[in-house]
Amino acid sequence: MEINLPYLMAVNPISKVDFSQRVLDWFDLYGRKNLPWQKSVSPYRTWVSEIMLQQTQVSTVMPYFEKFMQRFPTVCDLANAPIDDVLHHWSGLGYYARARNLHKTAQQVCTEMAGEFPQDPVELESLPGIGRSTAGAIASLSMNLRAPILDGNVKRVLARFAAIDGWPGKAQVLSKLWELAENYTPDQRVAEYTQAMMDLGATLCTRSKPQCNACPLSDACLAYAQNDWQRYPGKKPKKTLPVRTAHWLVLSNQQGEVLLHQRPPTGIWGGLWSFPELPEDQSVDAFCRDQFGLEVSLGEKLPVRRHTFSHFHLDIHPQQLLLRKRGCVVFEANDLVWYNTHRPDARGLAAPVARLLDELT
Repeated sequence: MEINLPYLMAVNPISKVDFSQRVLDWFDLYGRKNLPWQKSVSPYRTWVSEIMLQQTQVSTVMPYFEKFMQRFPTVCDLANAPIDDVLHHWSGLGYYARARNLHKTAQQVCTEMAGEFPQDPVELESLPGIGRSTAGAIASLSMNLRAPILDGNVKRVLARFAAIDGWPGKAQVLSKLWELAENYTPDQRVAEYTQAMMDLGATLCTRSKPQCNACPLSDACLAYAQNDWQRYPGKKPKKTLPVRTAHWLVLSNQQGEVLLHQRPPTGIWGGLWSFPELPEDQSVDAFCRDQFGLEVSLGEKLPVRRHTFSHFHLDIHPQQLLLRKRGCVVFEANDLVWYNTHRPDARGLAAPVARLLDELT
């Protein structure tokens, strides 16, 4: 269903030009202009920041971004780095498919595009992990090309401004929001406008307690006129998350090192290092002997901890084990390693693994 833009203009006494000018005037006075990725702006830096900011708060991303740029200052530095090093610098941000796609895209840009990002949102969108909104952000923020974006903050601003009912995850609702984003994006000062819309959503038009009296659009905002900002955007339908169980084997040798294995490249925590996981139908002794050729002694059962993914809860049951045989056991497999918790190396660790290792040191 299409938005009736003439109707919208009739009930919102504000033109397309007036809309963008108000937003830009507000940005000139109050917008954020000193974020780390706003310094030495480039398509590479903008791309990395936009991927990091997906479903992650700015305050969380800032230190990660700065460390990431120190380690991988150019797209080809990222492309040439081992994936494990990339995952190590991503550890703690979650949604690790983002890091794997970063690495894939960096390799494609470096080898097939001579290290230069395409200056076309459609071409940008063809790269791994880059959707329409991220492509628009790269194009507008780093190239000043007219390209709309629709991140979570912008969705909220537009949904309230035009009183768009429904959850933005639904195709019809999303289509309406894209139409608005396209309509209001100006031809000039696109980079500033894009940042301003994100800032409006992040600092004024927030999920709870929006500062409507300070908003440059409030006198034309339908949600404000209805005194019903809580209604927009519609919330995602709630569902009960299923619970899964994992039994982790926390095996230490006499040197105090802990056995870790690298998870498969796909699935949860793909490519990250974790504790070996005991199948439900096997005993600890048989599993360690068959899988690793190790004889172990049972230690303490550690407290159960829960890690929540977007689609399920994972209840983790850690079991401490001690290697019976003295000396150093060397593994031929590349996906097993004795990890020194006192002298940790650059290795991508799943967040709950990193927390448990901290508890053990």
